[in-house]
Order: sequence, then C-alpha cells, then structure tokens
Amino acid sequence: MLTAIWWMYAEFAWLTNAVPPVRTALRLPLMAGMAAFFVLSLTIPTAFDGDGVVFACAYIAVIAIHTVLYMQSARWSIAGVWSFARMNLVAAALILAATIVGGAWEYVLWGLAVSTFVITPWLVPEEAGWIQPSHFVERHGLVVMVALGESVVAVGIGASGIEITGEMLAVAVLGLVVSAELWWVYFGGDDKEAEGALRSMTPTRREFYAANVAYYWAHLLILLGIICDAAALERAIGHPFDPLDFARALALGGGTALFLIGHAFFRRTLKLPWRPWRALAAVLALATIPLGTEVSALAQLGALAGGVGICLALEGVPAEASPQTA
Repeated sequence: MLTAIWWMYAEFAWLTNAVPPVRTALRLPLMAGMAAFFVLSLTIPTAFDGDGVVFACAYIAVIAIHTVLYMQSARWSIAGVWSFARMNLVAAALILAATIVGGAWEYVLWGLAVSTFVITPWLVPEEAGWIQPSHFVERHGLVVMVALGESVVAVGIGASGIEITGEMLAVAVLGLVVSAELWWVYFGGDDKEAEGALRSMTPTRREFYAANVAYYWAHLLILLGIICDAAALERAIGHPFDPLDFARALALGGGTALFLIGHAFFRRTLKLPWRPWRALAAVLALATIPLGTEVSALAQLGALAGGVGICLALEGVPAEASPQTA
C-alpha cells in the first residue's frame, strides 16, 4: 500500500515540475487531487478489511486528475502522457480487482500492480524534457522531513497517559536523537549533492529511469525505515526496562539500517561518492537487535543512538556540507 501511495506522490512531484500550478485552471484540479489523496488516506487502516473499493476508487481519481493535468503541459503530447498514464490505470485496475476478489488473490494482484511501477519509467519518451532539480529535491525532502517529524509524534503518542519518569524521558530523548541523526544523514549536504547530480544529467530514458529509481525506490526504503523506527519507539517509551519482542527490536535496529541502506542506494544511483562510515552505522544498527530482545528497549535505543552518532561524527559531515563534500 505504501508502494502504491508513494508512487502517485512521486508522480505528482514530476507533474508539478512539468505543469507548475500558476493558473486557477490548474490549481483547482490539483486541489481535487489533494481531496482524493485525503479520502485514500482515510481508508488505509481498513483497506484490506472492507474499504478496499473506496481506496481503489480514490486511487483511480488521483490517477485521472494526474493524467488530465499532465496534458496541460506544452512539452508533452497526448501520446507521451498516455505512454505512462495507461500503466498507472492498469495498476489502479489491478488494485480495484484485488479489493473485489479478496483472499490470496488480493495479494497476487497487488503484487502485479506494484510490478508496473518498474516498467512505467522505461515507457517515457526521451523528448519529454527534464525536471527542475531544486523543486524536485525539495518536494521529496519535505516528505522525508514530515516522516521524521511524525516519528517524533509517535513518541509523544506512546507517552500519553504514562507517568513522567526519568526512564521514559530517556527513551523520548534518545528517540529524538535517532530521528535527528537520520535527519543529519539526509539533510547534512546530501540533498545539495543530489541536486547537483540531477543538474548534470541529460534527458535520456536511461537518466530518467535512474532519477526515478533514486527518488522512488530508494526513497521508499528510506520512508519504510522511518516508519519501522516510529512503530518501535511508540512501544519502547512505555516499557523502557522491558525486553522487546524480536519484531519490535528488528523494527528499531532494522528500521535505522533500512534508512541508511536506502540512502546509500540513493547516492549510488545518482553516482555520488560512497560513504563507508554510514555502512558501518547500518551494521551497528542491526547489531543492537540482541540488546533489545535480551536486555531492554532503553539499552538498544542507547546503543543505536550512540553507534550511529559516533559514525556520523567520524565521517566529519558538517551541518551545511557543500555539494563537493565527499
């Protein structure tokens, strides 16, 4: 589900590069798209338990609005828009069919829908033009920032109704530290480097696909890592001295590692320099899992924050790195 929703958000990021909403005739459909996204979001908790048709219909509405708006771009022909819009509609049709059929076939059809996201970028014509790097980087960076902010909110939700103790405050602060460290990884200059990499690309189909991999698939791993961290922190704050079950400990250590792996994949796709200290940080994050299952949530979180923080400090990334910083 995250894969499908993130796909259309990324598609709208490409859209607003090609069709800036500077006129009322463009802003109103874009607001309608926001409304469709809102309806879609309301059905997420029950999309597999009864509201799947509503989810699918809202998803179709998002795609239809996206397609119509793309046709307003002077750089795109109807044939060019149809080259990717048809695949989006196929994905939506598969999701709708999945919600109607149900059972094991629901997951099969969802899997087929996700597979179209791999194919679609290869169908975009080379003459379609290129993106505005600064806007594109900003749109995706905002989502990462919001997701990190929501992970902090999750800590607050987990703390609601719990007596304020030193242990609870320690978990809350350490959770904030981990979120800040992940923010540092993404916004410590890497976003500027990525913008420079996009500027150096040429509008060929291969480069278009590389940008899509970096800003869709790699960012999907980044966002999933944040979500895993948030879910684990919500549990950990209420039981700081209790061992975590394996799933929660894996979500905490594995979520951080997944974020770092996704970010390394992002840099690799854009041909940015390798950062070995971050690879070590991912390994150390995974190594904290036994602490969570055998000792306590607080022990795992402390080791996680300390390990990642030391690696970032050794890497020597300044607060505002230049695009040339390796």
